[in-house]
Amino acid sequence: MAMNRREFMHVMAMAAAAGMLPNMARAEKKADLYHMPKFGSVRIMHMTDCHAQLKPIYFREPNVNLGMGPAFGKLPHVVGDKLLKELKIKPGSIEAHAFTYLNFTDAARKFGKVGGFAHIKTLLESLREQAGGRQNTLTIDGGDTWHGSATALWTRGQDMVEASNLLGVDVMTGHWEFTYTQEEVFRNVSKFKGDFVAQNCLIKEDALFGDDYKALTAKYNGAGLYSEETRHAFKPYTIKDVGGHKVAVIGQAFPRLSNANPRANFPDLTFGIQEEEMQATVDYIRSKEKPAAVIVISHNGMDVDIKMASRVTGIDAIFGGHTHDGVPVPVKVKNKSGTTLVTNAGSNGKFIGVMDFDIKAGKVAGVQYKLLPVFANLLTADKEMDDYITNMRKTKYDDKVIEGRRADNAFNKDRLGKTYEALLSEVCGVAGETLYRRGNFMGTWDQVIVNALREEHDTQIAMSAGVRWGTSILAGDNITFENIMDETSMTYGESYRTEMKGSQLKDAMEGIADNLFVADPYLQSGGDMARIGGLVYEIDPTQPLGKRISNIQLDDGTMLDPNKSYTVAGWAQVEEVGAGRLIHDVVADYIRKHKEIKLDKVNHPRLRGVKNNPGVEDYATPLL
Repeated sequence: MAMNRREFMHVMAMAAAAGMLPNMARAEKKADLYHMPKFGSVRIMHMTDCHAQLKPIYFREPNVNLGMGPAFGKLPHVVGDKLLKELKIKPGSIEAHAFTYLNFTDAARKFGKVGGFAHIKTLLESLREQAGGRQNTLTIDGGDTWHGSATALWTRGQDMVEASNLLGVDVMTGHWEFTYTQEEVFRNVSKFKGDFVAQNCLIKEDALFGDDYKALTAKYNGAGLYSEETRHAFKPYTIKDVGGHKVAVIGQAFPRLSNANPRANFPDLTFGIQEEEMQATVDYIRSKEKPAAVIVISHNGMDVDIKMASRVTGIDAIFGGHTHDGVPVPVKVKNKSGTTLVTNAGSNGKFIGVMDFDIKAGKVAGVQYKLLPVFANLLTADKEMDDYITNMRKTKYDDKVIEGRRADNAFNKDRLGKTYEALLSEVCGVAGETLYRRGNFMGTWDQVIVNALREEHDTQIAMSAGVRWGTSILAGDNITFENIMDETSMTYGESYRTEMKGSQLKDAMEGIADNLFVADPYLQSGGDMARIGGLVYEIDPTQPLGKRISNIQLDDGTMLDPNKSYTVAGWAQVEEVGAGRLIHDVVADYIRKHKEIKLDKVNHPRLRGVKNNPGVEDYATPLL
């Protein structure tokens, strides 16, 4: 069973003594920042949402991460100075830069880039050594690993499978991994040397009636058909021996794939939160396997994980992903049988979460946790991983590449014969200001994308998906084709032009806002508000569906007419395939044309009802 209250208080007292709680090290040297000697006998090392970023990058944390309803004012919905104060982090420190947006450009220049698989591997090996050897550790990955970069798109995730194997990932689950074709997913899973787990991914009954699905999975050593009886496509959980103790790891893939991503990519699979099945799985593991610890590797999103932890008993810790929240301390969630710790380890390879368990009498008796920022300047690049990345990028682009869903955009003939490195290192322009994505509403990178769409399709309005992945570029730095692909590489990146009535546009905006701000986390699909160019609007996230959006007006100041039609450009249609060019080529040509990207205007919506919300700080327009 999970820890009861008395046990938990003992655990937290030990954790405070061991450095788990917010009194963080104020060091800027590797020896101090990454000093984490053995505590207990089980070390869990967690990464998530790296989005295929094999090389070090810059990444700005959000200044808007609003929590609604029960999430108001609670982690991860606290930003900036308020977060520093709550966690007692020194302003201007390396931790302040890691966990907040504050003074981002100057701090990024001071502390350097973050992430990079060669640097992550060096850190993991050090953490394994400090724990007494790899046999005492378990490396888990929350997904969104095999998608998000140019090379991941061009290799259909295969470059990242090999990188994951070299990194030593033991267990993972997924989300964007499923946005390749179903066959590509099974091929990638079959090549992964760890365990791919997902208790909430089931095979549709119809798929098991015929022979085609079984034949496909047989082609890839059974990947995609774990059990005909239970209809699990993959292992629901795995048991690992860590430090001489049995640790159960349950997988929870992104539950709303069918809502958020093209169903044509996974026609025979279903997902969902599956809370009752999760409880049944935990109960079965506790009674049959008798583990010392039960953990979940999840891609629910942190608010969903917190709700699940309050309702499902018997879980010691949930290692979460999807919402890209870098949360330095675990959230303690009480349920009817004890307390579950909920964590989230950020994105883009920027963090490694480390949780140590002290196991006594067959159960967790003590915990230590740190979320370690991966600063490339402080970590030597691992040679094996560095060589792999360098050699992989020497691959020549050919006509076997698949970039889009249409026959005419599957590959780009202008790229044929050039190495990945040559293509990605092309300088397309210069950032006249810092370009970033992340936050509930708008970023400067998003504005570049919608501006490019409007120019490409000659429209009044443009909409861009509110995805959270995408790296940052500092003011004055070159914009390479790789930077552009970091924002836009997607297996369904076709752009389009359409017409919408004002009433249809408002309804669409209301629906997206509800997905983000509905109080019940189980009804949220993840992602942020669609980025909209060519208009501004007011939004009150505290209001119900249909009443959040108001005062919509075009950039020229005219109010949106509900009965009038407007031209709208966009990209990343889920159920349709756009007729336009792929978004990365649209944006690249826009930047090549304009050379220096300095924005005259950013379409930040005006916010109502959030003046006292600690999830917003330094907003671009006055809070109403």
